[in-house]
Amino acid sequence: MKTFRFALASLVLILAALAASPASAQSKGSATLSGKVVDDQGQPVADAVVQAIMVGQSEPASTTTDKKGEWKIKNLAEGQWRVEVAKPGLETGKQVVEIRNNKVPPVTITMASVKEAPKVDPSVEINTAIAQAAQLAQGGKIVEARKIYEDLLVKYPTVYQLEGLIARTYAFENQPAKAMEHVKVALEKAPNDVDLKVLQADLLMESGDKAGAKAILDGIDITQVKDPMPFVNAAIVTINEGKGDEAAAALTKLQAQFPTENLIYYYRGRAYIAAKKYDEARTDLEKFVAVAPDAKEAADAKKVLEQLPKK
Repeated sequence: MKTFRFALASLVLILAALAASPASAQSKGSATLSGKVVDDQGQPVADAVVQAIMVGQSEPASTTTDKKGEWKIKNLAEGQWRVEVAKPGLETGKQVVEIRNNKVPPVTITMASVKEAPKVDPSVEINTAIAQAAQLAQGGKIVEARKIYEDLLVKYPTVYQLEGLIARTYAFENQPAKAMEHVKVALEKAPNDVDLKVLQADLLMESGDKAGAKAILDGIDITQVKDPMPFVNAAIVTINEGKGDEAAAALTKLQAQFPTENLIYYYRGRAYIAAKKYDEARTDLEKFVAVAPDAKEAADAKKVLEQLPKK
């Protein structure tokens, strides 16, 4: 709308400039129209284009306001006239006046500031689109979900979290290298983002860089973590290295942060076995079987319990 008004004002200015005199009369007469243009604060509006068009006619008589906002158009015939005032940044002002006996009182026209369109909170659009993408991803439509994230990123390039969401779609497709590209871009913008660091560690683990993954996880404040599984995976690596006490200690911290994650009992039990702490192992494995009897690891836990040295 603002562009249209600018274009209209420019066109009127051109018409005024081409006029042979300040007033290009459409119907000759001896009357004079004059007035003043002010803004909505009562201040004079200079350099506004004033058009006077006689009702039933088509050619305007034009002029511009001076520094005081005043204007005058001479040599007009009697009758009804439509006065319009235009200037970029202000709403077009309009008024109808009637000339009788070659007389008309001064015309005062107020031009209001152009009202900008209300600003839309981008978070509404972003959150709605992300929810739609998540629904698609849950339905197995990973490519479609990623396209939504990519389109959002083009529109909102500063929302670095979208890079992480794109990375997760590639990770789901078992493309850790491609996922890592997007994680690195996001971490450049937000190097302290815990979720991104955890995702980076998970991708390193998937690609075989277990030491690199563990180094990242060791530097993360576990109280800020939302997903325990990368830490469980790191503990498994530590168990396989024969460092049972270290793995058990890490899993104990993890269990305190995620008390409802029953799988931690199972792996801490395995960690205690690696540390040859069989009583602690038995306690954890029995707890795991009791609270998660249908878990796929439950059968293995029962078998391990049978093989543990008797008290």
